[in-house]
Amino acid sequence: MCVLKNEQQFLLLKRANEPNKGMYVPVGGKLDPFESAYKAVLRETQEETGIALESAKFCGTLIETSPVKYNWISYIYLAEIDYQPAPYCDEGILEWVAIDDLLKVPTPPTDWWIYKYILANQPFAFSAEFDAELNMVEMVEEIKGKVVASC
Repeated sequence: MCVLKNEQQFLLLKRANEPNKGMYVPVGGKLDPFESAYKAVLRETQEETGIALESAKFCGTLIETSPVKYNWISYIYLAEIDYQPAPYCDEGILEWVAIDDLLKVPTPPTDWWIYKYILANQPFAFSAEFDAELNMVEMVEEIKGKVVASC
């Protein structure tokens, strides 16, 4: 996943498909065979936004696990970009969201923590556990070994 930032706003994708349909998320996708996470984030950003990144900074990981088919590991990157009108995306609608408005738009329960740590320039290794209905039960920041969210 790549958090695209310009000054005090993020370019986020309002997803048209599951998982997280209707929620605002960073752009991203899956690794191709023999592809590094870094190369994948550059490729996926280009494919979903048309923006060719010169570089992206690795910020941390997010592991999401549940008793159903919702089990992911995400490598989270940050890219500072110049402002441009939100481009077309066939995965949903890209929109600029002011950092101060992040709590006003629907996001997955893990993402506010990702943004908080990125804005504090703090590395993270999050592990989030979900129940069978995909409600988050708990999220742990494993570097410090502390629970950051418990539902």
